[in-house]
Amino acid sequence: MKAGDEWWTSPTESGNGRLVIVTGRDGVDALRLSGKYPYRVELTWRYPCGDDGMPSREESELMEQADEALKTTFRKEHKAGVITGIYTGDGQRDWVIYTPSLKLFGSVLNRALSALPQLPLEISAEEDPQWEEYEMMRENSYIAPEDD
Repeated sequence: MKAGDEWWTSPTESGNGRLVIVTGRDGVDALRLSGKYPYRVELTWRYPCGDDGMPSREESELMEQADEALKTTFRKEHKAGVITGIYTGDGQRDWVIYTPSLKLFGSVLNRALSALPQLPLEISAEEDPQWEEYEMMRENSYIAPEDD
């Protein structure tokens, strides 16, 4: 497995007590400390849900296609951005991606999702050069890999 391709998954709770599954990326310290990825972009997909806060099977399948497209594209074009976290639950899925350039990120994002139907994504971005969101996510959800 290539460095930076290690992930952990952990159940957490939203502010209202609903289940949120956190999938976090491990092995990204060199990228985080490089200072080359100062912008945090969040892609949010809101979906209708029942009491469990999870997407329907159909919506989940389309989300997984989007997830795979994003991971594959940003793995190939890692200088455009690095996916650090994926949250699913409480009526939304969020992808957190750190990037050196919002313009470059937008171009690669469009390419990544071009084969899929138009998705109901909301996009927000802000400066986070210290990767504070990543540190908080890791602190609240990290599960160390088991020794083989």
